[in-house]
Amino acid sequence: VFSKIFSHEALESYLPKIQLVIKDTLRAWSSNPESINVYHETQKLTFRMAIRVLLGFRIPDEELNRLFEVYQQFVENVFSLPVDLPFSGYRRGIRARETLQKGLEKAIQEKLQNTQGKDYADALDILIESGKEHGKELTMQELKDGTLELIFAAYATTASASTSLIMQLLKHPRVLEKLREELRSKGILHNGCICEGSLRLDNINSLHYLDCVIKEVLRLFTPISGGYRTVLQTFELDGFQIPKGWSVMYSIRDTHDTAPVFKDVDIFDPDRFGQGRSEDKDGRFHYLPFGGGVRTCLGKHLAKLFLKALAIELASTSRFELATRTFPKITLVPVVHPVDGLKVKFFGLDSNQNEILTGTDAMLGATV
Repeated sequence: VFSKIFSHEALESYLPKIQLVIKDTLRAWSSNPESINVYHETQKLTFRMAIRVLLGFRIPDEELNRLFEVYQQFVENVFSLPVDLPFSGYRRGIRARETLQKGLEKAIQEKLQNTQGKDYADALDILIESGKEHGKELTMQELKDGTLELIFAAYATTASASTSLIMQLLKHPRVLEKLREELRSKGILHNGCICEGSLRLDNINSLHYLDCVIKEVLRLFTPISGGYRTVLQTFELDGFQIPKGWSVMYSIRDTHDTAPVFKDVDIFDPDRFGQGRSEDKDGRFHYLPFGGGVRTCLGKHLAKLFLKALAIELASTSRFELATRTFPKITLVPVVHPVDGLKVKFFGLDSNQNEILTGTDAMLGATV
């Protein structure tokens, strides 16, 4: 089922919807007279993307914001110690999950009843149809569980990577300009705006430098630290015997930090993945931001597409600057993110890359 949800055809149909959600979000960020907390706002963005694009729910903004707050409560307490006391994080997480599932059930029922005006098959449509194809209509509980799993998969890690992307573009303006040059050379960016109809999946996949930038963000700021596997056959590692049946953890972050193929591992250098160097091509398990082996992350192509679409919009239609004196430190728990969330001021741009003055700014300018 998930291979269909994240197939090339499915991604092609999601792309215009992803663009709309990103454009709408960047417009809101740019119209805010204050700086924004990027990590918090990208969490909202990825949640919105999951609800609107992956699941196709037509939820009003007010209800969407309420669901987002409930979802955050759920995520913040999902890893709490299972101590069932009235004011424990565990109890708060259970209550948030129940509220969330009620909201999702309402959205699923409305979706099942209202099939008019649909111009693409979203992930939930594919999930429902797949059940019917196998002669098993999914129950409401199964639909709610599948929906929650899809939101969870699209949410925290993508928000983490989106925040890291914005921070690196701020830190490395030459990388941002090189991205713009590639967009111009491919006919995607012209006179400061994205050419209509130019953002198709094959066009995006042809942007080699953009691919290098996203790869480098995921190498240096892998959202999660590692993964777990079960030992299928007893083996020996550095003189230690690891018995069959044991659970082992592999570290993505340590692998990226110590892999001999990467030169100057602490430096943000997208060109390391360029054709001249191709540092990720030597060996199978030096570069694994989405895990490795047969259990690699199923949503990796959607995550990369989302990050590429975000980078294109940032390079094409936004000007943004750090709102604090220095860049924040990074914490690794529960996923990689800046300790202050990354405070950034966004400015709207017209088609010639000029700042768009807000009404207040224009009035102030007129009185000077």
